[in-house]
Amino acid sequence: MLSRVADSLYWMSRYFERADNASRVLKATYGLILNPAKFSTEERWFRAVSSLAPGAAAKNVDPQRTLFLLVADPEGAFSIVKCISGARDNARQVREEISSEMWEHLNRLYHDVTGTELQPEDDAGAMRMVSLVREGSYRFSGITAATMNHDEAWHFIQLGKYIERACNLCVLLDAYFAVDKNADDLDWVGLLSSCAAFEAYCKACTAELRPERIANFLLLKPEFPYSVRYSLDRMHEALAAISALSLSRRTAKVERLIGRLRSRVAYVHVEEIISGLHKYLAGIIEQCRDLHAAVHEVYIEYPIEVAFET
Repeated sequence: MLSRVADSLYWMSRYFERADNASRVLKATYGLILNPAKFSTEERWFRAVSSLAPGAAAKNVDPQRTLFLLVADPEGAFSIVKCISGARDNARQVREEISSEMWEHLNRLYHDVTGTELQPEDDAGAMRMVSLVREGSYRFSGITAATMNHDEAWHFIQLGKYIERACNLCVLLDAYFAVDKNADDLDWVGLLSSCAAFEAYCKACTAELRPERIANFLLLKPEFPYSVRYSLDRMHEALAAISALSLSRRTAKVERLIGRLRSRVAYVHVEEIISGLHKYLAGIIEQCRDLHAAVHEVYIEYPIEVAFET
């Protein structure tokens, strides 16, 4: 596979997952602020913004303005519109590698979210766009799984999706557990809802909302699609398949990094990490960044000489 094709597939998937993550977090947070509780509206929006737009949270926590910026700002690097645009731009460059159904759905979703003139004070319009992206994400995932060959291109899409999800989950968990001494049951419901996990958590752990159980479920549950452990397992599968299909001999670094990353969640109990959760989550994010850099070095930005190795 051409490196430019792999790069576009990888980033198409990352941008789309980023938009999906923002839609889940915003929908859950908007539901939280409609319920009275000890947290102020500004504090809850600060938490959402700090997880969706790192570095920008302290600049603007006005709920109405924040909602608009995170949904519809065409220049905002972390807005839903910007992410859907990025996914479409990358998909357009590799239309011969993805199915026509994938392109049609993503192109339609792009025009739906960019064709609406959303005003900063239009909360209802912003939430309609959030719901549109959330439902569109389910469809896109199903269309991709059903209409595309599960070959090298598919595995790069899976890799992008799950490396983005793992990082987003770690940032979100850190945003909630950084203030766990002030969080109430409603806040924990918000965290689980942000990960599409409330019903799954209740079925596996009962409805008792204990922070340690929630951290264990969203970090270490290997069967749940929105857990860090699940994401790392899927990343490992994708990289193993790519390595088997690739002619590159320089995969040892990538294999070592993903093995070390998986072992970080596969052989730990939540009791061992809960007191130092911030450092633990930061470590996972840092290792994901190292893995991203290694993947680019081996499969995308390698020297021309490597292409002639046999």
